[in-house]
Amino acid sequence: MSTMDNWRKSSYSGEGDGNNCVEIATSATHVAVRDSKAPTRATLTFPRAAFTRFLTTVEDPEGTPRPR
Repeated sequence: MSTMDNWRKSSYSGEGDGNNCVEIATSATHVAVRDSKAPTRATLTFPRAAFTRFLTTVEDPEGTPRPR
């Protein structure tokens, strides 16, 4: 996997608690996650498909089909 250099915070990281957030970076095949308070420490890296499944589950843990 190539070096991740496009780190970004969630748009929900507003004023005040904006430093208490995770950041993500993406490549063609992976998504990396790190703690915004300690960006030089370890990162977690996931295949894109696994991270997409994770986000889908977080958005709707009941698995309710949504209209498209």
